[in-house]
Amino acid sequence: MTAAAFPFRTAIHQEAASDRRIFSWSTDAPPLHARYRLEWKFRARSEREMHQGSSGDPGTAQRADARPRSRAARSPVLAEPARAFDLPAERQAAEQAIEQLFSAMDRISRVHPFAKGMGLAAPQLAIGRAAAVVQPPDPAAPPIVLLNPRITDRSLDEDEQYEGCLSYFDVRGLVPRPLRITVETTALEGQTVTTVYERGLARLIHHEIDHLDGLLYTARMRAGIAPIPVEEYRQTGRAWTYGQ
Repeated sequence: MTAAAFPFRTAIHQEAASDRRIFSWSTDAPPLHARYRLEWKFRARSEREMHQGSSGDPGTAQRADARPRSRAARSPVLAEPARAFDLPAERQAAEQAIEQLFSAMDRISRVHPFAKGMGLAAPQLAIGRAAAVVQPPDPAAPPIVLLNPRITDRSLDEDEQYEGCLSYFDVRGLVPRPLRITVETTALEGQTVTTVYERGLARLIHHEIDHLDGLLYTARMRAGIAPIPVEEYRQTGRAWTYGQ
């Protein structure tokens, strides 16, 4: 999140397409949460071009701020329902997915604190299977593993809170969710487990289950309300608040 300017470490690719010139750039190893602002100048037009009827100030430098959405946010796997595990027959595949999720979550938590807790779903790692892990806000609390999760009941009472997403990290959105949900999951041994979650933990769990159903939190936002840039968000480092 540094504001320092530096040249790209990989080259900008240029190609011509009909009457357009197309520039593209990519990186295989961006720093976590990196955001890039691209700046360019259009060349000054020659006197000949100006006398041929060109309009505008030929010496004006043009600038554009690029706020590219996360590549993960456009990944097709995030828009598709995840495939359930056949447990216990697919226990090894489920354990591998869980291991990958915990490994990724550990790397992320080392560089970014999550006062509200955090979660990660397999589709966010391009794994189209119904697995997710959630770390409650209390870092001492054991993490929650969700395999084939399904919400079977939800309270009529709900609230709106701002949410972020590791696949959509540059904005925050105001999302209504129930204050209590009942969730069925499948244990590695194949039995069904039912758990009730409330308030902030219910929000975290619901968010990850949405990922497994092919939904981003933006799909839950009320009509007419748009996400805000993370720069305008004022609750970083704070837990969600609830009344008595």
